[in-house]
Amino acid sequence: MVQEDCYLIEGGNRLSGVLTPSGSKNATLPILAATLLTDSPVVLHNVPRIRDVEAMLLLLRSMGAEVDADWDSPGHTVAVNTAGVSPELLDLDLCRTIRASILLAGPLLARFGQLVLPPPGGDVIGRRRLDTHFTALEELGASGAIDGSGLLRFETSGLRGTGLLLDEPSVTGTENAIMAATMAEGRTELYNAACEPNVQDLAAFLRAIGAGIEGAGTNLIRIEGTPGGFAGRSVVEHSIVSDHIEIGSFIGLAACCSGEVQIRNVPENILDPIMRGRGLSTFGIRVHRSEDGDGIVIPADQELRVRSERGGAIAEVYDHPWPGFSPDLTSTAVVVATQSAGTCLIHEKMFEARLFFVDKLVSMGARIVLCDPHRVVISGPARLSGTEVTSPDIRAGMALLTAALCADGTSLLRNVHQVERGYEGLVKRLSALGAVIEAGPSLPLRDI
Repeated sequence: MVQEDCYLIEGGNRLSGVLTPSGSKNATLPILAATLLTDSPVVLHNVPRIRDVEAMLLLLRSMGAEVDADWDSPGHTVAVNTAGVSPELLDLDLCRTIRASILLAGPLLARFGQLVLPPPGGDVIGRRRLDTHFTALEELGASGAIDGSGLLRFETSGLRGTGLLLDEPSVTGTENAIMAATMAEGRTELYNAACEPNVQDLAAFLRAIGAGIEGAGTNLIRIEGTPGGFAGRSVVEHSIVSDHIEIGSFIGLAACCSGEVQIRNVPENILDPIMRGRGLSTFGIRVHRSEDGDGIVIPADQELRVRSERGGAIAEVYDHPWPGFSPDLTSTAVVVATQSAGTCLIHEKMFEARLFFVDKLVSMGARIVLCDPHRVVISGPARLSGTEVTSPDIRAGMALLTAALCADGTSLLRNVHQVERGYEGLVKRLSALGAVIEAGPSLPLRDI
């Protein structure tokens, strides 16, 4: 019996069946933060029960929000009412545990005119700068500084709409700027905005509470400010979009584990960025829409082979702002490359520590050369063997779980609470496909 925060995995089994993706983690977190912008009760559906969402709900509750989560409902419904929140009650220690705590900056500043936050926590995958957040909020009329104790302090006498050019298409930076601008005086035009599906879903929620937003999904977003805020609606309801990172992770897992897998609820607009260009189609993965048009099918017995570039050059997979290949899927791409015939270069351009987990794949038999913090060269296919590995972050943990499931023998994956910060109910869902996983006691989910 496994006694720790780990999974004991028997590899080499064909996985077949149907998966339904959870609601998007990266959409849920900013939308929960955005509930601070309205006095109206909010009901959210398709909320993933994962650790980062749990932490955000606890942060809202620490400020006095009413939070009621029905995890037994078919769509995981969460009701939030922030009418009576007091930002000075915010649990700063809990803020330090998740990266998404920075998303509180925009709505708290817009509604209350001031806030104090510690530097956010989250995965240690390299430098994760906050400059974009500071610059955007300052140009909207706030003053920001880091005090002697390391706390982030913002205040404003009133936000004003303006033309903003983000210095990078930061997803959370875009989300903070949008949320703050919804209560600014006048119009804001946000250039070089992130276009990810989670940004689009946040904009849809903000429109539901009464905000005027156009252009979400493009790099120019226009926001008509409502200085008086958003109130007066009886209830605001919104359903969280499917998690495109989870969908991409499952595509890679299915291709490596040989069986036919159907994934339900896959929106049309998210499949191409996962597969095409510099994405997973580089490895010859075949995917088609299901007969009902609602999802996709990854056929059994994929012939994984690296597709060389024109002239016979070595193929390169790299991340890029949406609709490019997501940096959160580069870890999965590394594992798929180990099972594909041929050689490829994977270039993680954003985070200089994300690829450091490849030493664990090398210990399983993968042929990988770490060129520098951002690039690895992989030659496949490699026959992986089960061993003991530790998950350093959410996405590397999912990639190591994929490797363990397609390896020969038994693997022990430690530190799985990291994986469970971003993926809901993996043991139950993958066991239903034929995976053999024994879960040791992880950190318990809290009753919210």
